[in-house]
Amino acid sequence: MKFDFPKKIRSGYLAAFILLLLCYFLSLSSFIQLRTQNKWVGHTREVINKLAILNSDLKDAEISWNEFLLKKQKNYLQDYKESRELVDSVFRVLSKSVSDNPEEESRLESMHDIIVRRYKILDEELGILNRNNFQINDSIRASELRNNKLIDSIGQVSDSITVTENRLLNLRTQRVIYYSKIVFWIIIGAGLVSGLLIIYSLVTFNIESQAKKKATIQAESYHDQLEKRVRELASANRELLELRSLERFTSMGRVARVIAHEIRNPLTNIDLSASHLENDNLDGEDKKLFLDIIARNSRRINELINELLSATKFTDLQYEEIRADVLLDESLNEAFDRAQLNRVHIEKNYSKERIWLNVDRSRMKIALLNIIVNAMEAITGENGHLTVETSGSGEFCIIIIRDNGKGMDEETVAKVFDPYYTSKTNGNGLGMTNSQNIILNHKGKIDVSSEEGKGTAFIITLNILRKETGQSV
Repeated sequence: MKFDFPKKIRSGYLAAFILLLLCYFLSLSSFIQLRTQNKWVGHTREVINKLAILNSDLKDAEISWNEFLLKKQKNYLQDYKESRELVDSVFRVLSKSVSDNPEEESRLESMHDIIVRRYKILDEELGILNRNNFQINDSIRASELRNNKLIDSIGQVSDSITVTENRLLNLRTQRVIYYSKIVFWIIIGAGLVSGLLIIYSLVTFNIESQAKKKATIQAESYHDQLEKRVRELASANRELLELRSLERFTSMGRVARVIAHEIRNPLTNIDLSASHLENDNLDGEDKKLFLDIIARNSRRINELINELLSATKFTDLQYEEIRADVLLDESLNEAFDRAQLNRVHIEKNYSKERIWLNVDRSRMKIALLNIIVNAMEAITGENGHLTVETSGSGEFCIIIIRDNGKGMDEETVAKVFDPYYTSKTNGNGLGMTNSQNIILNHKGKIDVSSEEGKGTAFIITLNILRKETGQSV
């Protein structure tokens, strides 16, 4: 299985980043909630404390009043008035503290009304005492009874507010604990994610390091193999160049031997005739005979040289437009008598497209005719078959001339286009060389494929001038 480590590493870091970002937002949200709940807890505690102070101040005021009634001393009356002022101050603060809770605010207003009524009764009692020279009568006693009832009512309202605030305090404390736990576990989770990210980073770094080390080793191995292959190719190229030089030398030697053989006979005839001409006793007829021999053999030597030059040099071409099927038909017509004589059946498989070529008509016919004649001469027996095919492949026209003759071995295939190389007893070995020279002169190429006992195929590739749709005829 092949793993894409860079992609997995990117995915891992992205997932870790998203988890850390999520932990951050959760921590921030939980911290805000925790801070809010802490604020509300502090607020509730403040309300409870202020309420306790209010109750304490009320009790102090009550105690100072009772001491004043019992001892008739005005200093206790002063303590009463101070306690009353403290009660009013605390009540104003407490009113602001519960302004966010309509229910508590209503209860506190009710408590305030009761306190106001109580202080009104105490003021009335103080007036009666001042008129009666601080003597307690039935009116004072009746007022005290009403005052005690109001104190009980204040206590009940205060207890109700205290119970409510304690319940809120418990609820808000539980919320603080809840959000504290969330923040704690988020911090733990962030720590775990960070730890996993560190472990993941170490693991991926190790994997990358090993992969990089392995890739480096493999690259060095490939580099060594490449250098080895380069050295082997350089050595093989040197051997190939040496082999080609040897083949060229061998080919030149074979050509030299053939030329020497072909030219030696005419030269021998010329030499013998010249020797006879040195005889002064020759009559006119004999001299004419020897001179004719010299002239005829000189022309033969000149013909041999011209044939060799024609087969191995590029010549100026007279280009004209001609369809490939027409060119092949004209070449086959010139070999028609030979086909009938050798009882060779010709099969034409031309392309459905009309393929136009720009070639030297006469020179290309010579090249094709040499190949066709060689193919016919290679066919033995009564079931001779010659197939001529054309096809278009992109910008090239492919011509295949295939026979079912005796075929050629690898050595013959390798030398088939060499000058003066022939396997025929009456051949000069220049026909295929001339055909290759003409095709190369047209910027084409010719290949040969052959197998002994199965036949030979010559594949000619030429540039296409244009194509036309329609069946070739």
